[in-house]
Amino acid sequence: MTDGLGEEPPADRESPVGEPVIRGDESITGDYADQAKAFDPDDPESVAEAAKTVQAFAEGSGGAEDSVYMLRGAAACAALVRGIGSYKGAAEEAGGETTVAFIRKWARVHDLPRSIRRHVALGQIAPTAAKHVARVGGDARYQLAWAILDNSLTVRDVRSIVSEINDGTSAERALHNHGVTPGEMTLSLPPGVYRELRREAALADEEPEIVIARALERELE
Repeated sequence: MTDGLGEEPPADRESPVGEPVIRGDESITGDYADQAKAFDPDDPESVAEAAKTVQAFAEGSGGAEDSVYMLRGAAACAALVRGIGSYKGAAEEAGGETTVAFIRKWARVHDLPRSIRRHVALGQIAPTAAKHVARVGGDARYQLAWAILDNSLTVRDVRSIVSEINDGTSAERALHNHGVTPGEMTLSLPPGVYRELRREAALADEEPEIVIARALERELE
């Protein structure tokens, strides 16, 4: 699966750690891109800086409601865990109000696929919702993230759906239980494309969505 930024790592990625792939993209974060900070878990000085960043993040100081700030905090959490070697050790290194649960939650956000984190940085998926998306694995992460975009799911909705998935319900069924039809979205097409789509569908005696799906499958392959 790609997201316009090249080949994307699997949904359950483990690297790179602390790299500002999204935060450093000027087309996404604008002026923030020049300030994007990479955290290197193999560099003691960088790990120490990550610890300070995590402590400030845990204590809610400075930009706590800002999506890019939260992604930076998530990157710091991930790098600190890798650098120290455990969640408990990372929490102790950060100190202050930092807890194991806090670091685990935000490190998982950093391990979300790049295409999902892009929408977090753009403010289209709330960081608090992203924390819950990160609680599920594999393709369920994509299904849930895209459902948020296309159905305006609240954080409470997302939390409930994730709980159902983790209790053994399939992602599709959990979404259906909350009024979401996976794969359903509204598209606006240029008039000429719309005209030809309708013509092609009529000649093939098919619904337009079948023609669109077939064309997209060829394109995305």
